[in-house]
Parts: sequence; C-alpha cells; structure tokens
Amino acid sequence: MLDLLDQLNSTPGFLYTSTFILGLLIGSFLNVVIFRLPKMMEQDWKGQCEVLLELPTDKDKEEEIITLSSPNSTCPKCQHAIKPWENIPVISYLFLRGKCSQCKNKISLRYPSVELATALLSLFTIMHFGASYAGLTALGLTWVLIALTMIDADTQFLPDSLTLPLLWAGLIINNFDVFTNLESALWGAVFGYLSLWFVYQAFKLFTGKEGMGYGDFKLLGALGAWLGWQSLPIIILLSSVVGAVIGISMILLLGKDKNIPIPFGPYLAIAGWITLIWGDQLKILWLGSI
Repeated sequence: MLDLLDQLNSTPGFLYTSTFILGLLIGSFLNVVIFRLPKMMEQDWKGQCEVLLELPTDKDKEEEIITLSSPNSTCPKCQHAIKPWENIPVISYLFLRGKCSQCKNKISLRYPSVELATALLSLFTIMHFGASYAGLTALGLTWVLIALTMIDADTQFLPDSLTLPLLWAGLIINNFDVFTNLESALWGAVFGYLSLWFVYQAFKLFTGKEGMGYGDFKLLGALGAWLGWQSLPIIILLSSVVGAVIGISMILLLGKDKNIPIPFGPYLAIAGWITLIWGDQLKILWLGSI
C-alpha cells in the first residue's frame, strides 16, 4: 500500500487528475444520497408509526421501497428513465443544456454544482495531504460533510446513519494517530457533544425554545473525534462566523425572513473542513492570541 501511495505522489499529474475524476463520480453518488436518504428516513418513520399505531396497511397504495440503488433515477416531471450516458457528472448536464432529453424540463443546477464542488474539494484535500493515509481518510470525511451539509440545508435533519459512523470512524482512525492521538480524539467526541448540549439546554431554559437539534451535537462530537478536542474552540468560532456571514447575506441579498430557523449543521461542516485543512495554522493563531 505504501509503495502504491509513493508511486502516486511521484506522478502528481496523474494523482490530481484521478482525484478530480473520482470526486466527480462521488459527487454524482452524493446527489443520490442527499435526495434519497431523507426520503428513506421518512418512509421508515411512516412504517414504524403504522406498526405502533396498528394502522391497517392498504396494499393497493403501498409505496415503492426507496433505497440508494432503487428505483432507477427518473425525470420528476415526465418519469423518463435516466440513461447511463445522461448521468455522466457535469458533462451530461452541459450536453443536455440543463434539460431533460424528453420533456425539456429544466434540471436543477444544483446537481452539477455538487459534483463539481465535490471534485474541487477532493482535489484540494489531496493537494494538501498528498496520497497518504491522512489524505484518503480526509477524502472520506470531506464527502460525508458535503452530504450532511446539503441534507441539513434541505430538511434540517442530520441523519444518525451518517453522523454516528463518522464519529466512530474518527476514533478508530485516530487510534493510529492519523490526525491526533486517541486520547485527544476521545475527549474531542465527549466535549464536542456536551458543549452544544449545554448551549441547547441553556437556550431552552431561558427562552423556552429549542435553538438547535441533537444532530448538531453529534456532528460536533464527530468532528472532535476526527480533529481532537484542541480543535473544538476553532470549529465553534469558525462556524459562528460562517453562520453570521451567510445568514446576514441571505437576509440582505435574498430577503430571507430572519424569523425562519437556519440549520447550523452546514456551518459546523464548513468550519470542520476548514479546520481539517488549516487547523495547525489556526491553532497557532488561536494560542498565540491568548
């Protein structure tokens, strides 16, 4: 494995091109995860409620079970089955001019945007870490953070099926001292979860409202498991700054109602990724300013 990584590092052109193409393909898959995972969760909750409430099942109106692999992708308007050549990341969107090949319904620009963003972030990650164990695992973290960002932005949910495995993966990876040591990762998970839990409880006590969801606690705990407890102040500060900038911009430029709640997960994810890449420099700035 080390020999293969060394060979990849010795041919940066091939490494970066391969990473970019892989990022496009993963971005296409993430589009499926972002769209389908909330629907899978909703379908599962509905089924559990029917069982608990002992509701009769109408077999004539049974919904098709949604998974990440089925049913096949179709146009939401005309139900045209997406052909393989119509599903090439970014290229198919450009070739089809952003429209369904059958009904000419517009395809959301978001799909190629997620693909391109995933490719660029993947490329930047490998340019920073190189072909290494840290680089490979950082790619995985980057991809999960992209999915969590988009899902939370759409639904204000951070699925346990993503946040909890992410937390355990951080602990396992840092058992081998990839980003930090295991002790730092363990306390990062503990303090990450509890810090936002205490903020949630204090806010609820004083206002009677819920300021954030439990998914935010789990995500910060997962980031603490990956990057260590020393990174938590930086992540929290960065997420607050990013949230303020984006929130104010949405209110001023897009006219978004300031009373409508904005999910905090995307800001945590963005701050976590920035800390993943520039964490050492930010720690120096942070400690140097104290």
